[in-house]
Amino acid sequence: MKSVFVSGGAGYVGSHCCKAFAEAGWKVTVYDNLSRGRAETVRWGQLIEGDLLDRQAVAQALRDTKPDVVAHFAAFAYVGESVSDPAIYYRNNSVGTLNLIDAMRDVGAGALLFSSTCATYGLPVRLPIAEDHPQAPINPYGWSKLIVEQMLRDYSEAYGLRSVALRYFNAAGCDPEGELGEHHDPETHAVPLAIAAALDGGAPFTVLGTDFDTPDGSGIRDYVHVTDLAQAHLLAGEFLLEHRGHNVFNLGTGIGTSVLELLASVKRAVGHAPAAVFGPRRIGDPAVLIASAEKARAQLGWTPQYSSIDTIVQTALAWQRSRSL
Repeated sequence: MKSVFVSGGAGYVGSHCCKAFAEAGWKVTVYDNLSRGRAETVRWGQLIEGDLLDRQAVAQALRDTKPDVVAHFAAFAYVGESVSDPAIYYRNNSVGTLNLIDAMRDVGAGALLFSSTCATYGLPVRLPIAEDHPQAPINPYGWSKLIVEQMLRDYSEAYGLRSVALRYFNAAGCDPEGELGEHHDPETHAVPLAIAAALDGGAPFTVLGTDFDTPDGSGIRDYVHVTDLAQAHLLAGEFLLEHRGHNVFNLGTGIGTSVLELLASVKRAVGHAPAAVFGPRRIGDPAVLIASAEKARAQLGWTPQYSSIDTIVQTALAWQRSRSL
């Protein structure tokens, strides 16, 4: 039986990936300090409660579990918070990962699957965004992830660490079987906020910018279902067992959805339009972010199955409604 050690496996994407690995026959171990994850989401494999900033504890957990692959999700991921308090982002995301890969070296664990982000690209200079697009983050969150990607390249060349960085675009949706969902506090993701605005008692959804150079004036993003992300991680884990060096893959659909199109999808799913207000665009927000995911398709064999905007919204709505029962 292959085994995977999942740092941050009690979080949104990490928990969905734990389910995918377990259902594919892998032995799963979750390592999480539960500062932003939830213990009740750890349903596939054991939970070791610990912090990546404690290198000795991480090394001991790795020594005890002897994983074939380490899947690393543990990170803070609020862009605004990273601007107001960059220290915690560099410490948690960058230093925490350094501790993890040094602990891996300590115990001889040689394969890392890294949860990265399209935020490492910054403002797009060409579309769709492929893996060779320039990387120039515009916030500390993006920099904290790009620093890790550089560490992985250097550790691959110097020490032979095998690694894959998966650059997500807009993760969205919930487990189609209803076993897992999205809990962020505060919630900043567009899909759950739009759904909440359509349900009783939800705050109005704020459309940030209506004057972009797009067909309807609102920003366009590439939404990818979290279950498709989980499948990509499973395929990338298999890829890691067969390939050396450092590799990067975008995870997106190549299809853009505008904010107003998202609200229309929520209207179709709920039966009425979300309450909405219109505000100015945020400084630095690009008009369009769309991935080229051809490399993941060609080399990993990954094809998203759940990432139409209507499927994303329907699964997220089912999850939100189940929580209110």
